[in-house]
Amino acid sequence: MAETTKVKGPASYFPSIEKTYGKPIAHWMDVLQSAGPLKHMELVNFLKVEHQIGHGHANALVAVYLAKK
Repeated sequence: MAETTKVKGPASYFPSIEKTYGKPIAHWMDVLQSAGPLKHMELVNFLKVEHQIGHGHANALVAVYLAKK
């Protein structure tokens, strides 16, 4: 029997983010890239204010984005 690997951490929010906001995660990574060299909470606030993303979703996107930089 094959085990399914459960996604943990910030990436576990990705299916909900894509469903809620109708854009793929790659789109949000591009948006964050275009925001410039901001700190974590500055990027979270940018997503919340400019794109009306909820705090938890914005925080998850920024955490993954900054981890890949």
